[in-house]
Amino acid sequence: MTIEQLYQLYLLHPSIQTDTRKLKVGDIFFALKGPNFNGNLFAKKALELGAAYAVIDEQVGDSNDKLILVEDALKTLQALAKYHRQQFTIPYIAITGSNGKTTTKELVSSVLASHYRTYTTQGNLNNHIGVPLTILSVGKDAEMAVIEMGANHQKEIASYCTYTLPNYGLITNCGKAHLEGFGGIEGVRKGKGELYDFIRHNNGLAFICNDYDYLLDMSKGIAKRYTYSTNNGDIIGIALQSEPYLKVLMTKGLQASIVTQLVGDYNLPNVLCAVAIGKYFKVPDEKIIAAIENYVPSNSRSQMIEQNGNHIILDAYNANPTSMKAAIENFAKFPSTNKVLMLGGMMELGEESIAEHAAIISLIKQHQWSNVVLVGGDFGNIEHPFVYFNNATDAKGWFAEQGFNNAYLLIKGSRSMAMEKILQ
Repeated sequence: MTIEQLYQLYLLHPSIQTDTRKLKVGDIFFALKGPNFNGNLFAKKALELGAAYAVIDEQVGDSNDKLILVEDALKTLQALAKYHRQQFTIPYIAITGSNGKTTTKELVSSVLASHYRTYTTQGNLNNHIGVPLTILSVGKDAEMAVIEMGANHQKEIASYCTYTLPNYGLITNCGKAHLEGFGGIEGVRKGKGELYDFIRHNNGLAFICNDYDYLLDMSKGIAKRYTYSTNNGDIIGIALQSEPYLKVLMTKGLQASIVTQLVGDYNLPNVLCAVAIGKYFKVPDEKIIAAIENYVPSNSRSQMIEQNGNHIILDAYNANPTSMKAAIENFAKFPSTNKVLMLGGMMELGEESIAEHAAIISLIKQHQWSNVVLVGGDFGNIEHPFVYFNNATDAKGWFAEQGFNNAYLLIKGSRSMAMEKILQ
């Protein structure tokens, strides 16, 4: 079956699923494979549950006209996504970066959705499966599409661009994330810069933060650009305050004060980016401001939680040396004298891991805290004077015993550390 023929079936059944546990009647099931699973084994079950068709790349018993055999189910999913993308002439905005890309995606999508029919990445579906699924979720009524792209090695962003075909792109920043896969900070910049490469070669437009010199270097040769910054750009704004919530004063491109529900001045570039994209696409100022002010972070991303009389910043979705440093420095500015740090280990740092964890410990020592608790990872392989637990479950027990009241807590760590368990 050709992609064109498969696309005609997709038009009749425009909902794709790769997990039978989430399957709805009428979905097209793609039987994907991974190191620990084989979707082909669930193809028959998918049909029994009401799937319209199942796309497989291994024979699964008797033939069935609802079983579509292809050479590679994943590559077919990606090719179908590309074909669907090619039916649109609307802006496709690709977002990547080491830190803040999901928050930026949510802010940008909120701003655009206030004025346009906007489709965007749901949750964190930003990998080789999530990106094509997001593209295939874009309805024919779409006026804007915002696609988040995550990566932990080189050539990954480049591969996503081959079927996303973004005509607009932005890199939030390049920090010390996934150093093991990228091979150091220069490898991070090269890998994230693959989005700029695509934009440059296809005469697209880049939204660029002028505050980062390395982004200016990486984006050389891109003719069409729209910039944002704290002092030089098409859009300019500064942080008036950062605790407990970020308040932004816009001074160019938009004249306003924006009171966000985001914690930390490290979110300032994310806000400026959303303003820039809104202004570029002529979203009315009042809609831009309202969309940003009404956005509430979720999914353990810089959430401010009030619990049992305590004020908790839960930032446990992910962590790397850059984001950890920013979170600690922001938390140190809080006026309270009763501040508790509970930090989980940082993953995927390769041979830099010990040094980066040691640097975080040195940073912690520069400030005053009521308590410091370190959990797992290479925090366990470095001498330090702080409380240490192997996992979040053990740290939860310690937390429950303290009986904190009117304390401020920062809870942060890599996804695998599941630091949110402390509050459960």
